[in-house]
Amino acid sequence: MASDTNLTALRATAPADTGEKTVFKILLAISFCHLLNDTVQSLIPAIYPILRTSFHLNLGQIGLIALTSQVTASLLQPLVGLYTDRRPQPYSLTVGMGITLIGLLAFSMAPSFGTILVAAALVGIGSAVFHPESSRVARLASGGQHGMAQSLFQVGGNAGTALGPSLAALALPRGQSSIAWYSLMALLGMVLLTNIGTWMSQHRSYRLKSFPNDPASSTSLESAHPHHVLPRGKVAFCLAILVALMFSKFFYLASLISYYTFYLMSRFHLSVHNAQLHLSLFLGAVAAGTFIGGPVGDKIGRKFVIWCSILGVLPFTLVLPYPNLLWTTILSVVIGFILASAFSAILVYAQELVPGRVGAVSGLFFGFAFGLGGVGAALLGKLADLTDLNFVYHVCSFLPAIGILTAFLPNLEPPKPGMPAPARSSV
Repeated sequence: MASDTNLTALRATAPADTGEKTVFKILLAISFCHLLNDTVQSLIPAIYPILRTSFHLNLGQIGLIALTSQVTASLLQPLVGLYTDRRPQPYSLTVGMGITLIGLLAFSMAPSFGTILVAAALVGIGSAVFHPESSRVARLASGGQHGMAQSLFQVGGNAGTALGPSLAALALPRGQSSIAWYSLMALLGMVLLTNIGTWMSQHRSYRLKSFPNDPASSTSLESAHPHHVLPRGKVAFCLAILVALMFSKFFYLASLISYYTFYLMSRFHLSVHNAQLHLSLFLGAVAAGTFIGGPVGDKIGRKFVIWCSILGVLPFTLVLPYPNLLWTTILSVVIGFILASAFSAILVYAQELVPGRVGAVSGLFFGFAFGLGGVGAALLGKLADLTDLNFVYHVCSFLPAIGILTAFLPNLEPPKPGMPAPARSSV
């Protein structure tokens, strides 16, 4: 068992330890595939108004669609990551995108609400297969700049999430069957991911078949991770705090991603088209914030980024339910930008807490992201049915106060005036 752990850890640390350079070609390719994957996924919330009209759905049923897709992804991602940590499957990325393609075709032909839920589950399964291994690709190609690599990877997904509603506003008014056209994006993703899978299979961490169970190797690994000596109880406590911060972030994001269009239509009497464009603007700010968070975390420390991102957004969320349309738009952009900068920092921080488990940790935290977003969408939808969306946004405005828990996280790297040494933070 110990040898398996050392094997995985040494595989994960090989790029940084051997001085490999950042492979931007692979990082850009996997980021673009993330864009394709999340563009497809963002079609689901973007078509809620159309589905609501076509199938006479209430907000609770809308939340159930989000719950089905996101919880399916959240339950499977940690399992996929744990499996691929032990038995890497480079071509599983292509399989995951293929499942997403099938889900899109099912969405375009769904005759009933039950079939819509099945299609949403297929998209969730495709996401569950895609994210853990693609996060590993980003780390392998990082050359030790793990925060930058994760941010570049994440910004592709967030850009896709922002692009989806805009594409939906252009194409989906033609009807539910037009969703099938988006399967071409999934097909393109399958081609690119096959090439990435070939690169992964040729990477040294996949070619090496065994490592000697050498005490010197274990000592070297611990020296590369000074925080690895933390007691298991302390590591579990830190992970629990990170989960609480994820809860704050993704419950609040669920309130905006799933119901922002309805909020704008109800309060400011916008059309569906204009409301979707406002949602795209907010999601674009989320993408920009995601890109900034990782490199800044590499330079000044991930704990500081987490602190500023979660707790720092509180004043803006408290004000959001009150102003006019212009200031609502401005505040939503500021909130999206600040809040999104936390995820890459949280993910890399968690990877450093649990060395040698890149896939499992990535799957766990991507899973939490999807699961918390899905549960949040369902619960907030029910709350909106019982009250109204104004009340929902008043309640959610206090969620970033959970960011105060960041004070209990240890610093995993010593303060540095410049970029931290990549090898010290590798997993």
